[in-house]
Amino acid sequence: MRTMFRKSMHVTALGMILIAPMAIGRPLLASGSQAQAGDDKLKDRIEYRLETADNIKKYDLHVKVEAGVVMLKGTVATDAQKAEAGTLAQIKGVTDVNNQIAVDKDADRTLTDRAKTGLRRSGEAVTDAWITTKVKWFHINDELLDGSRIDVDTNKRVVTLTGTVKTPAAKVRAVSLANNADGVTKVIDNLTVVK
Repeated sequence: MRTMFRKSMHVTALGMILIAPMAIGRPLLASGSQAQAGDDKLKDRIEYRLETADNIKKYDLHVKVEAGVVMLKGTVATDAQKAEAGTLAQIKGVTDVNNQIAVDKDADRTLTDRAKTGLRRSGEAVTDAWITTKVKWFHINDELLDGSRIDVDTNKRVVTLTGTVKTPAAKVRAVSLANNADGVTKVIDNLTVVK
C-alpha cells in the first residue's frame, strides 16, 4: 500500500513539474495579446476624442500606444491646442502621455490649401469611399448613437444618412459627426427617431 502511494506521489509530482511551465506560459501569451488589444482600444478611443474635439479635429494628429504609454505626433497651430490634445489623451488605462505634437502658426493655412485642392488634412486625396468609412467610424464610436441603425452613402462628397436613431439629440449628433469628416460638402439627413 505504501509503495503504491509513493509511486502515485512521484507521478503526481512529475506531472506537476511537466505541466506547470505550460500552464504558466499560457497566461503570459494571453496577457501579451490582451495588452495589445488594450493598447489598440486606447488608441481608438483617443483618436476618436481628438477627431471630434472642436479645437483640434481639423489637424492631422497621430496616436501610438504601447503598454499604456501614449505618443502623440502631428502639427497644430497653437500651444493651447497641443496642451488640449495631451489632456484628451489622458484617459483611463493610460499610464503616460508623450506629447510630441509640433506647433506651427502656419498650420491652418496649410490645411486650407489642402482642402481647396480636394485633399484630406493628411495630404491624401478625399474619396467617397474614404468619407463613408470615416463617417461610419465616427458613428460607431459615439455613445449617444448606441442602438442606432444608420446607413451612410456618399456620392460626390455629399453624405446621405438613412436609418433610425433613438432620440432627437442622437439625430443631431449623427449629422454633426458626418459634417466633421474631411471633404464632406453636404449632409442629407433622412434619419428617423424611433424610441
